[in-house]
Amino acid sequence: MLTRLDLRSNQPSRAELARLVPRAATDVTVASDAARALVEEVREHGQLALLDQAERFDGVRPDHIRVHGDEIARAVAGLEPAVREALEQSIERVRTATKAQVPPSSVTTLAPGAEVVQRWQPVGRVGLYVPGGKAVYPSSVVMNVVPAQVAGVASIAIASPPQREHGGRVHPTILAAAGLAGIDEVYAMGGAGAIAAFAYGVESLSLDPVDVVTGPGNVYVAAAKRLVRGLVGIDSEAGPTEILVIADDAADPELVAADLVSQAEHDELAAAVLVTPSESLADAVVAAVERLASAAHHRERVLAALGGQQSAIVLVPDLVAAAAFSNAYGPEHLEIQTEQPGAVLDLIESAGAIFLGAHAPVSLGDYLAGSNHVLPTGGAARYASGLGAYTFLRPQQVIRYDRAALLQVEEAIVALSTAEDLPAHGAAVTARRQRP
Repeated sequence: MLTRLDLRSNQPSRAELARLVPRAATDVTVASDAARALVEEVREHGQLALLDQAERFDGVRPDHIRVHGDEIARAVAGLEPAVREALEQSIERVRTATKAQVPPSSVTTLAPGAEVVQRWQPVGRVGLYVPGGKAVYPSSVVMNVVPAQVAGVASIAIASPPQREHGGRVHPTILAAAGLAGIDEVYAMGGAGAIAAFAYGVESLSLDPVDVVTGPGNVYVAAAKRLVRGLVGIDSEAGPTEILVIADDAADPELVAADLVSQAEHDELAAAVLVTPSESLADAVVAAVERLASAAHHRERVLAALGGQQSAIVLVPDLVAAAAFSNAYGPEHLEIQTEQPGAVLDLIESAGAIFLGAHAPVSLGDYLAGSNHVLPTGGAARYASGLGAYTFLRPQQVIRYDRAALLQVEEAIVALSTAEDLPAHGAAVTARRQRP
C-alpha cells in the first residue's frame, strides 16, 4: 500500500531531496482555462452566471444566492448541542491564540523631532470561502472568520456551495458555524465563480468587492484565486492535504498509523508520509495502516490516498536526515513523534504547523488546538505561512518630522538626490528651509 523510499545508504543533496519527495500529480495550470471562463462569466453576467454555474456543477439552482438572516438563525437553533459546544470552544480557543499575532504599534525616534511609527492596519473587507464536496467543514468557517475578526476587519462575507440535498441552500452546519461566529453575510455560491464574485462584486446581490479572499477549495478555486490575485489579495492556492510524521523507535506505531489514516480520509490525493530511521517501526506502521485503512468509514478514499504516489514511508539513516527530508518537503502538517521531539524541532525550518509528541495529533489542530488549520500545501511552507490575523493586516509606516529634524538631514538628501539626477527631490526639502 505505502511505497518505500530507502535513503539510508546515500546522502542526497537538497536539490536531490526536492526531486525525491512524494507529491500528488496536481497542476493548477490545467484548470486555468476553465477557471478563466467561469470567472469571466461572473464578471460579465453576475448573479445569472452564478445560478447557471450552480446548476451545472452543484446539480441545483438556488432560489436565492444571498442567505437570509432568519435562515442562519434557524441553523443555529437546530444545531446539535454537542456540535454547538465544540464549535464555541473552537471559536474561543482560536480567538485566544490568534490575538498573539497582532503586533502592537511602535514608535522609533531617530533624532529629536524625527519619528517613524510602525502600525498594522486591517483590510476593509474580506471574502472567505468554505468548500463543500466530500465533507462538511464548519471548522473552516471558524479558521477563516476568527483571524479576520481579531485583525479588526470590519466587513466579512462567506461563500459556500449550494447543496442539492438541502434544496440549493448552504449546508445548515456551515450556516450555524457562521451564525455562532457572528457572520450574517453568507452566499450560496461555490467554485471559481464564488472567487470571481468576491473579487468583482455582484451588484444585484448587493455583494461588494472584497480586498482579500481566503479559504481552501478544489483546483478550480485555486486557479481562480491565481487569476484574481493582484486585483485582490489571497492567502494561498491550497492543494490536497498533507501529513508528514518524523518518528523513531519511541513512537507508538498504532498512533502513527492512526494519524496517517486520519489525513488520508480527506481526499484521494491526500498525502501521508512517514520518515523514520527505524525499519522495525516502519514495518509495524505498515501493518497497522493496512488494518485501519481496511476498516475506515471512507475505505476506498483512504486506500486510494495511501496507495498514491504522494504517500510513502521514507527510511533515513538518522533523525538529522529525517529533518532534512522534511525541510525539503515543506509539509502542511508535521508531526514529531520521537524520544526527544524538541531536539528534532530545532532542526526544522519549513512546516505549516508542527505537532510535538504523541499527544498532539493533526486532528487536534484541525479543531481545538487553538492554532489555525488553513495552511500552505504543495511545498509552499518553505516560503509561506498559514492563515492568521497577519493575513488581514498591512504594516504601515507613519513618518513624523518637525522642521528642525528635516533640516538636519537636508544636506544628505540633496547629495543623494543629486547623485541620482533627481534634483527636484532635494529642492523639495530646501524649499522648506526658505519658508518661514
